[in-house]
Amino acid sequence: MEDDQRRQLGAFLRARREALIPGHAGVASHGRRRTPGLRREEVALLSGISTTWYTWLEQAREIALSPAALARLADALQLTQAERTYLFELTRRHDPVPPGAKVVGDAAPPELAAVLQATTAAGYLLDPLWCARAWNDAAARLFAPWFDSGEPCLLRFVFLNPAACDFIWDWDNRARRLIAEFRADTARDPEDAATRALVAALTRESPAFAQFWREQAVLAREGGTRKFVHPVDGVVEYEQVTLVPAAHAGWKVVMLLGPAG
Repeated sequence: MEDDQRRQLGAFLRARREALIPGHAGVASHGRRRTPGLRREEVALLSGISTTWYTWLEQAREIALSPAALARLADALQLTQAERTYLFELTRRHDPVPPGAKVVGDAAPPELAAVLQATTAAGYLLDPLWCARAWNDAAARLFAPWFDSGEPCLLRFVFLNPAACDFIWDWDNRARRLIAEFRADTARDPEDAATRALVAALTRESPAFAQFWREQAVLAREGGTRKFVHPVDGVVEYEQVTLVPAAHAGWKVVMLLGPAG
């Protein structure tokens, strides 16, 4: 880190340490304390690092902690999600457990589901494994071949359901792009067991997935024109916009604006 970054880190850690109430951090408080919050040695003990190293961090010394040690420090200081993200961005480290990234299940965050109902555009919500967890009426109609199949995972529908080839215009190109976008997503937590299991299963079950995955292409999930062959409306064209909620790492709100033609 540069000198200015180390100074910012030191000031941030000290402010967060002094803001902690000892009892809330599980530290017994005996008598009057000379300084607010926790002592440096108490934070060091809670985070499993030496008092000397923690002191040097606050003093902006030229040292570096591993991502695992920083994660323990974030837990010890009871950082909010925004504060934890700031800590890892400031130290240029990768958070081994990004906040919210592991919260995957059938239930969609209610505030994200509400976003879908507040618009007339077709919209659906993807969890970190690219499973649809909520959608509005317009999306239910547009994506009937997908949602009516009973398969929530977008990747499994695209690569394992024959209906996807008929529904998605230029299937080969779109499928390749989906793989490249999903690979970019996996960098967030490359050791995630659920992600690895999904990739392994699709590699076994779909020769096309296996081929595209071996190509090692990486793309951001960009918007743009999307064409579909709808079972009722025929060929329809939309502009896709993907929104990434700040408070829910890994989730995506996907909107289809149009039809454009």
